[in-house]
Amino acid sequence: MSAHSMTLDQRLRRAIRSFWSTRKIQGLKQGSSGGRKNTGARASVTGGAQMGGFAQLVCDVLCENGVPEAQVFWRKDSEIPGWYRPTKEWDLLVVADGRLLAVIEFKSQVGSFGNNYINRTEEAIGSATDVLAAYREGAFKPSVRPWLGYLMLLEEAPGSLRPVRPSEPHFSVFPEFQQASYAKRYEILLTKLVRERLYDSACLLLSSAKSGARRGEYREPSAELSFANFVSSLMAKALASARAK
Repeated sequence: MSAHSMTLDQRLRRAIRSFWSTRKIQGLKQGSSGGRKNTGARASVTGGAQMGGFAQLVCDVLCENGVPEAQVFWRKDSEIPGWYRPTKEWDLLVVADGRLLAVIEFKSQVGSFGNNYINRTEEAIGSATDVLAAYREGAFKPSVRPWLGYLMLLEEAPGSLRPVRPSEPHFSVFPEFQQASYAKRYEILLTKLVRERLYDSACLLLSSAKSGARRGEYREPSAELSFANFVSSLMAKALASARAK
């Protein structure tokens, strides 16, 4: 079946199957040539290509809607200036006629939910703050404010769905975080990032290792953070920019 004849759901399922299969292959390859094998989840993280299926899907959708492929960067040349650091390499950029149109981050988390949630949260907030400050200071002239997107694929597992009690040694956390699982914490995070306009759109997908690898199954816990909404928002930006030329 060609990509053009597939629904968005079918294409998303293909990207999810690619994620799980790539992760498995990378985990098997780590240390296979005589070195000490990485242990734990890190073995399948250090390869760094697991989210390529999602980048390819977004690239394809952009190109099918009139954005030339030469303007989409995700395999190379995806660095742009920051304000608090010299540059940052993003997962996908759209640059047309010297204008920065869109900036996207694709992230995943499998296992180690506590520590990785903290790291992902700080990265998401920091990256958006950095690029928006760079835009404010004129780094991307003559661009208008670029569209910022963030997609998270989280393993659906007991550890990500179990309620977590927050530590409150001095002050109470906000009510929405009380007994919130890591999946719920990500939903809260991404919703707030969009509503505070740090990102223009965000997507949260939950997928289990077993059904995700076999059938590309996934779940969207929030309609506001659905992949369809994410793509629609990006397409609106791309088409508006095309008309403004």
